[in-house]
Amino acid sequence: MASAPQIIRVIDLETTGQAPPAHGVCEIGWQDVALGADGRWALYGDGGALYVNPGRPIPPITQAIHHILDEQVADAPFWHDVARPVLDPWPRRVALAAHRADFEQKFCTASLTHGADWICTWKCALRLWPDSPSFSNQVLRYWRRPDGLEHERGLPMHRAFPDSYVTAHHLRDMLNAVGVAQLIEWSKLPGLLPRVRNGPDRGKEWRELEEEALAVFAADRDPDVRFTAETEQARRRGGGSIGRQTAQDSLL
Repeated sequence: MASAPQIIRVIDLETTGQAPPAHGVCEIGWQDVALGADGRWALYGDGGALYVNPGRPIPPITQAIHHILDEQVADAPFWHDVARPVLDPWPRRVALAAHRADFEQKFCTASLTHGADWICTWKCALRLWPDSPSFSNQVLRYWRRPDGLEHERGLPMHRAFPDSYVTAHHLRDMLNAVGVAQLIEWSKLPGLLPRVRNGPDRGKEWRELEEEALAVFAADRDPDVRFTAETEQARRRGGGSIGRQTAQDSLL
C-alpha cells in the first residue's frame, strides 16, 4: 500500500478584524505544497478559496483592505462548517503554514486543525533571507521573484487564494533549503529580526549596538524585539565574532 504523500497546506484568512471572538473570518484560501519523488518540494493541486459568513457586518476599514462585501458572504456557510474540512483534510497534512501565522492561529484553533504544527513563513524569511528590504508577503514576492509564480494568479493581494498562492512559493523554497523540521522549530520561537526596526538605531544590525542600547531592547514589550536582543546578548556571552551576521549564523 502506497504511503500518503507529504503535503503542507498554506492557509490565508480574510477577516472582519484582528481579534476573535469579536471578529470573524469572511474568506479562507489555501494552496498545498508537496514533496515529490525527486526529493524536492513543489506546489501541489490547484488550491482554492471559500467565502465564510462572519456572523457580523464587515467594518469599512477592513473592507477597504480586502474589498469583500457583506452581500457576498451573506449566504456563505459559517466558520465552524467551513474550517475543519479545509484545515484538517485527508490525507492529513504534515503541517499548516501561513505568512504571519500567529494571526491565522487566532482563528484556526487547535480543535479545528487537529493540533497541527504550523510554519510561519514570515519568521522563517527573517532567518533565511535577512537581506530582504522588508518581510511582507508581497515585498518578498518582488524581491525574490520565485520561479513559477504566475503574476496574475497571485492577484489581487489581500484576498485569500492569491495570498496563499504567493506564500506557497516562499514556503516551497524554504522547504527545499532547510526542510520541514527546521521551519517548524523556527516558527515556534519569536521572530529573529535582522535589523533594528525603530528608534535612533533603526536600520542597524544588532551586532552594531552598544551594550546599553541592547539592554533596553532586551526589556522591550515586543516579543520579537526582546527575543532578538536576548539572542544577541547570548551570542556575545559566547564570545562570537563581531560584525555582520553570516548566512550560516542565520540558520542557528
